[in-house]
Amino acid sequence: MARTSVTQDHSSIWLFQTWASFVLSITATSVGILNLPVDTWMKGYMGMGMLFTVGSTITLCKTQRDLHEAKKITSKIEEAKVEKLLSEHL
Repeated sequence: MARTSVTQDHSSIWLFQTWASFVLSITATSVGILNLPVDTWMKGYMGMGMLFTVGSTITLCKTQRDLHEAKKITSKIEEAKVEKLLSEHL
């Protein structure tokens, strides 16, 4: 009773769209910060805030993906143990 895992690859247009939206959002926010009528230290503070937000978002996404992958591996191991038990007793 072997199960095959189906993985869905992302299309090239999807990858382009995700990168383009990321670059556009960072660029637009940076231009907006640079053109604000405030002191340089305030622009720096807002720029640091943007960089920390992007960094923590990337870390959060990676952590969630790692947790999801770990659950998949754990369930595969448990499924294999159950299959082994069933094959030994049948």
